[in-house]
Amino acid sequence: MDDQNKNLILATALSFLVILVWFVLFPPEETAPTTAPAAVTQPADAPAAVTAAQAQPEVAPVPEAPRLPIDTPKLSGSVSLLGGRIDDLSLKAYHQTIDPKSDIVRLLTPVGEPHAYYALYGWAPGGALASADVPGAATEWRQVGGDTLAPGKPVTLEWANDKGLTFTRQLAVDDNYMFTVTDSVANSGTEAATLQPYGVVARHGKPADLQSFYVLHEGVVGRTDGKLAEVKYKDVADLPEVAREGAQAEVTEGTADGWLGFTDKYWMTVLIPEQGKPYTAVVKYNAQSDIYQTETRLPVVTVAPGASTEVSSRLFAGAKEWETIRNYQNNDGIAGFIDSIDWGWFFFFTKPIFWLLHHLHGWIGNMGLAIIALTFVLKILVLPLAYKSYVSMARMKELQPEMEALKERAGDDKAKLQKEMMQLYKEKKVNPAAGCLPIFLQIPIFFSLYKVIFVTLELRQAPFFGWLNDLSAPDPSSLFNLFGLLPWAAPAHGTFLAMIFIGVLPILLGISMWLQQKLNPAPTDPAQAMIFAWMPWVFMFMLGSFASGLVLYWITNNTITFIQQYLIMRSHGHKPDIFGNIKAGFSKKQPEPAKGKK
Repeated sequence: MDDQNKNLILATALSFLVILVWFVLFPPEETAPTTAPAAVTQPADAPAAVTAAQAQPEVAPVPEAPRLPIDTPKLSGSVSLLGGRIDDLSLKAYHQTIDPKSDIVRLLTPVGEPHAYYALYGWAPGGALASADVPGAATEWRQVGGDTLAPGKPVTLEWANDKGLTFTRQLAVDDNYMFTVTDSVANSGTEAATLQPYGVVARHGKPADLQSFYVLHEGVVGRTDGKLAEVKYKDVADLPEVAREGAQAEVTEGTADGWLGFTDKYWMTVLIPEQGKPYTAVVKYNAQSDIYQTETRLPVVTVAPGASTEVSSRLFAGAKEWETIRNYQNNDGIAGFIDSIDWGWFFFFTKPIFWLLHHLHGWIGNMGLAIIALTFVLKILVLPLAYKSYVSMARMKELQPEMEALKERAGDDKAKLQKEMMQLYKEKKVNPAAGCLPIFLQIPIFFSLYKVIFVTLELRQAPFFGWLNDLSAPDPSSLFNLFGLLPWAAPAHGTFLAMIFIGVLPILLGISMWLQQKLNPAPTDPAQAMIFAWMPWVFMFMLGSFASGLVLYWITNNTITFIQQYLIMRSHGHKPDIFGNIKAGFSKKQPEPAKGKK
């Protein structure tokens, strides 16, 4: 086996390994169906000042309460006056499917509905105050200002106890997905009141559409003093029991910046305490009621008679739009907020790749064309290294006659052959390993682009042309119905038939890899020849279930690589006999063994 074919085998094996990793090492986890817990009126939302008994959820029917509507350019829903909960929220710009008539995405749901998911704010009592003396989950607030929560139109709620404490809450929302919650308390009584403000995001059970892919993080996401934390639901459920919390919990003290909440693939709900001030971050799971919780607790305050105090915090509840989140980070001082998007291990690649893709899409207006343009840009950036690699491969071709002569002289003396080959490489200044360089470059780029296409919202339901109406999903066409010519539907994605009866893009991918191989004659070794003959078609079927945007990238990359390699080989005096190699590939005659071999 000559060194060039060794390099080709190694490069192909590396490519195969990259794809195989997703199917063997990191298969999707099977998600057990979750049963929605019974409705609760008092979730485990109490801060440290509340006893363990009070922190446990109380299972009971939820009484009806008045609601205030929410209406913004991007959000619709309502606020329940029971607890002042933000618990009914839908995203106007996003539909469940590519059908524009399908339901819009619902992010938050009230207690009493399946998979309840909501945000709640309150005050924990201290000193002589009891839990009934402060507003909590079961408090029914009184509306005193505003009728619809909208940008520039805040609403005001009020509640008073019989000890002279009057609590006021103002809710405001911007044009995107950020709520501002301003809580104040005035003390007209005769004794000082010790209180601790807090915010809670509670989730009853795991999400119904939890995907549980290794490459995707869903669960708790947060940042505390510059450190990012991502905790999957199964790991939250494995937290140690903390007696003081009355549940399984993890408590972290923050001093400078931070935020905490839950993230889905495309959406998230995150508590954001006032930046630059201390707070306590809590991740909690109550196994009895199957409630996952995140909390931010602000410092304890003491309100003297005749005095008042006010605290303000924010709540992000919406879509993980890169530009929107970046503006909150850069313009509103939420440090590290862009990292709420799951950039993965190769974040140093995924971030700039997405930045470039985002701007290309803005200039071109079509995400598929933007992916093609991105491929051209990436190929230009790595062209100097790729050029050296292709030149090395061309020089290896030029050395073939001398290599054959060396093999004939060395006979069966492999040590002598190896020594003379290395001397020949040194004299001709050829690096036999350089042919693998493009593959090594492709591995991190492939992983990064896979991540970008899989997790970023901007690729969700992004159309290309014709039948390709969602670049984040596999090619919907299928051999099963001759790409729509036969009067029956294609197999559903994820089924065995869908893996066998692939679509147009995977077939084009296989052809592009096959043509790229034909720049060189097939190896003389029958085993090598068989591996190379099957490899494009194995890749074709393996990548058939990948996002069509990624397959589009790979087809474009193969096409550019084919042209580059062809032109470089021509410039070094070697004219690839593509049609001759194709013809030889269909020949039933076995290739003649090289001289010197038995």
